Amino acid sequence: MKLLFLCNVLFLVLYGVGGDEHSHLYEQNEEVVLWMNTVGPFYNRQERYAYYSLPFCKGNKEVIGHYHETLGEALQGVELDFSGLDIEYKASISETTYCEIQLDEEKLKAFVYAVKNHYWYQMYIDDLPIWGVVGDMEEGINNQVSYYIWTHKKFDIGYNGKHIVDVNLTSEVKVKLENGARIKFTYEVNWVPSSVKFEDRFDKYLDPNFFQHRIHWFSIFNSFMMVIFLVGLVSMILMRTLRKDYARYSKEDDFDDMEKDLGDEYGWKQVHGDVFRPPTYSMIFSAMVGSGYQVTVVTFAVIIFAILGELYTERGSLLSTAIFVYAATSPVNGYTGGGLYARLGGKQWIKQMVLSAFLLPALVCGKAFFINFIAIYYHASRAIPFGTMVAVTCICLFVILPLTLVGTVLGRNLAGQSDYPCRVNAVPRPIPEKKWFMEPTIIVFLGGILPFGSIFIEMYFIFTSFWAYKIYYVYGFMLLVFLILIIVTICVTIVCTYFLLNAEDYRWQWTSFLAAGSTSVYVYLYSFYYFFFKTKMYGLFQTAFYFGYMALFSLALGLMCGTVGYLGTSVFVRKIYSTVKID
Repeated sequence: MKLLFLCNVLFLVLYGVGGDEHSHLYEQNEEVVLWMNTVGPFYNRQERYAYYSLPFCKGNKEVIGHYHETLGEALQGVELDFSGLDIEYKASISETTYCEIQLDEEKLKAFVYAVKNHYWYQMYIDDLPIWGVVGDMEEGINNQVSYYIWTHKKFDIGYNGKHIVDVNLTSEVKVKLENGARIKFTYEVNWVPSSVKFEDRFDKYLDPNFFQHRIHWFSIFNSFMMVIFLVGLVSMILMRTLRKDYARYSKEDDFDDMEKDLGDEYGWKQVHGDVFRPPTYSMIFSAMVGSGYQVTVVTFAVIIFAILGELYTERGSLLSTAIFVYAATSPVNGYTGGGLYARLGGKQWIKQMVLSAFLLPALVCGKAFFINFIAIYYHASRAIPFGTMVAVTCICLFVILPLTLVGTVLGRNLAGQSDYPCRVNAVPRPIPEKKWFMEPTIIVFLGGILPFGSIFIEMYFIFTSFWAYKIYYVYGFMLLVFLILIIVTICVTIVCTYFLLNAEDYRWQWTSFLAAGSTSVYVYLYSFYYFFFKTKMYGLFQTAFYFGYMALFSLALGLMCGTVGYLGTSVFVRKIYSTVKID
């Protein structure tokens, strides 16, 4: 069974993303499956447990016609258990008892704990999510609290032709929780014709009042104005400041040696013999640039797929798509990282290739492995199954690594020749003292402020969709913010690099990468603010899960921004030094 599951997962990842449990087409009296997913505290969305971890009981039906699970569902903790309820298409069912339990002390404690902590549960019918509350509390005489559980599930299912287009759950019949009580669970199904089109059936789960609020539009406009300002600033540097520099340097031929030395004793031209010197730790630098390039491509591709395919309508499809695209774009990582490492004079290309291939997957898997221990301790559904771990390992070893190797070989052969416009001096030039705000550390610290300012409103919407109960669907906004972030990051990094080179400091490679990548530091700091002031999360599991995966999100964002900043700055540096005549 595990082997079959693993093969299915690998097939879905390598040859397709997503995958429906059925065709969404039903005939009269055809089987309709009610899946019980997870249950957990309302304020801790990620702390979820299998539905039957509470002492609920199942219906009498045991055999179903179909079931499979995708990799995205497994990684997101989706645990679909068949409810045992017999539901047929367009066949209404009056109130029917499907099971009965007798509360002992252990079951009573479990239900009371769930009601105290506001547990809610999630179910699926035809991929449509349904939510319900486990129970309720009432305060009686002398402030005594009584605990109740909802025992009747009323399903109102809307249909249009052969499609299910709407599902509503009403919880009824509140029964007091007492030791020794016998509790009957009942359900009824009402089929209602609906005019909702199948393509629009997820619209009821979206919240346009939240995502398309005017503050969202204002943030986009504000970021766009920032882009105009920064592009204008960079243009001013290129057109005015550099023009003056070119004019001053072009007069060198008219000066004698003494005048030339006196007139050309400062500025970015002084470091032309060192500006293309390979940075320290060139192997890790090229691996980070390659990984960042791949993350950038994956982010852009997934956003496009989400816009075209509405991936939010399928369980786990967004994550499955991201994994598939990441594995498929591994040659991009190898080509950019391997080509850069060759241009920097690196010789240990195999080690660099392995480091580049596994840099991000190792960090993600390492963090997930640590959090998985906590999830296993809590018996949470977010615990990643062993079969899924094996599947991810196989993807890394048999897909990502070979494709990265192909990209590295191509990169070294097609883009591995250094073609710098200036030759590198044999002896490094000493870096003169400069004012404190021109130090690379200060530039790195300040470089991420403006890029973060262009996206921090969007971060709120993204955080809310992931950590609260909103479905993010405005991927057009995300694409626009993504493009704005790239432009702002490039412009800011170019300005920072120009001031650094003008201070005769040629250490621009790491500085440009880290200055752009420091955006992720501000995003991570913002995540602290969001956790403490915008949520009601609590507990070790939720806290570790939140800050662990926010660290991974910030890391990926840092690699992307750092790579974009470095590549934009690299074009700028090549441009200004190829235009200047060097004796």
